[in-house]
Amino acid sequence: MIVVIVVPDGVGVRNFLLGPFPQLAAARWNLYILHTVPDDFLATYAPLVDGTVQWRPLVSYRDTAANYLLRAATSYAHLYWADTFAMRRKRNAPVRGSWGMRSVHHLARVAGRLAASPLGMRALDRWHQASVAKRPEVAGYRELFERVKPSVLLCSHQRPTVVLPAVLAARALDIPTATCIFSWDNLTSKGRIAAPFDYYLVWSEHMRREFRRYYPAISPERVHVVGTPQFDPYADRGLLWERSVFFGRIHADPARPLICYSGGDVGTTPDDPQHVRILMELIRAGAIPQGAQVLLRPAPGDPGDRFQGVCRDHPKLIFAPPAWVHTRPGDWTGVLPLPDDVRFLANLTHHTDLNINVASTMTLDFAIHDKPVVNIAFDVTSPPPHGRPLWDVFYQYEHYRPVLELGAARIARSPAELAEHVTAYLACPSLDRAARRRLVELELSVPPGESGRAILSVLDRIAG
Repeated sequence: MIVVIVVPDGVGVRNFLLGPFPQLAAARWNLYILHTVPDDFLATYAPLVDGTVQWRPLVSYRDTAANYLLRAATSYAHLYWADTFAMRRKRNAPVRGSWGMRSVHHLARVAGRLAASPLGMRALDRWHQASVAKRPEVAGYRELFERVKPSVLLCSHQRPTVVLPAVLAARALDIPTATCIFSWDNLTSKGRIAAPFDYYLVWSEHMRREFRRYYPAISPERVHVVGTPQFDPYADRGLLWERSVFFGRIHADPARPLICYSGGDVGTTPDDPQHVRILMELIRAGAIPQGAQVLLRPAPGDPGDRFQGVCRDHPKLIFAPPAWVHTRPGDWTGVLPLPDDVRFLANLTHHTDLNINVASTMTLDFAIHDKPVVNIAFDVTSPPPHGRPLWDVFYQYEHYRPVLELGAARIARSPAELAEHVTAYLACPSLDRAARRRLVELELSVPPGESGRAILSVLDRIAG
């Protein structure tokens, strides 16, 4: 059986090329991988996949003005209809760019508001897809698939528009298509899914219920619970070093507790450097005892230069940027992970004693390892970067509410509370353990280490 796997960005590379999935899949099927990896980086990933694998770059795809307007209108219609807290913020966000771009978004908002119903969105979807189906990129993929004859097409990420021509070509040839919902916030905070997939692979029964709410036209049997392959490496004990070895690599003392501060994207959490500075000053002042050490890991898309000041002023701060390479500066889809980062992150989440972040997915990464998490919810600049306090923005998002409702992390509304929560967790790491376990069970119905096999099983059934 031949399976086409579409990997349009670095997150897909991490989930589907750097974990156990590619070896499992290549041992079972012949793989045809459509990707956006530059030629000089392909050698980094190709040796990781055994078996019969063919690699082909995804065709570059850019919307025409009419297609862009239709796509934007469909997205706004979804934002108005679903009407979550996160979607209200997204649809009302100011549009930056040229006068023409602002005009297109104004028209799209108006059209989206008028079409904000399941029937209206379905009409916009069909109009948009019929327009794109005439593009030469679709014809090129049809020719490719007629030659390759795949049994199924799997996309690692449901949002990038670059995958749309390939999906439309597969559907025209009656090749089943499937996609993975790649993050826990995508259904409640993003726009409409970019392409008309036949099947959808979700993390949990909780996410499946969300999917049914926001995409009621999709029948339940087309939504499969498979977990997510991004966490599968956490179940691989062979990736782990001894604590002394890991601490030696980061030049830290294994006898002292380690705090990991996980940064967010530059535009999402611009105050990260100030929050790290406050943390370091609390430790220096003795408000956080026990000789705590701090490792700062920026988000993969963050070049990290904004932390130079706090690193200079606090030389004991361990700066550990992710091993991701910016192949196309300014384009987050071109930020690609190196294999070493998977192993480092597995060890970091295993050996760290406590994590600090601002409403990040890393809360779940550390909860999987039963590590306490403190979320920062206080502002350090006035007015706040997003125009509203951190608490009134990130901690009202629907996807993050279970963290608060279950008590799976402690929320610091001030520097004093940050010191209080960190000190309590370092003294007793088992605090809130049951809540962390409930969060993991809610978000992941398939445990880490089993997602790859669950995906294989679903694709076998889809392909018949």
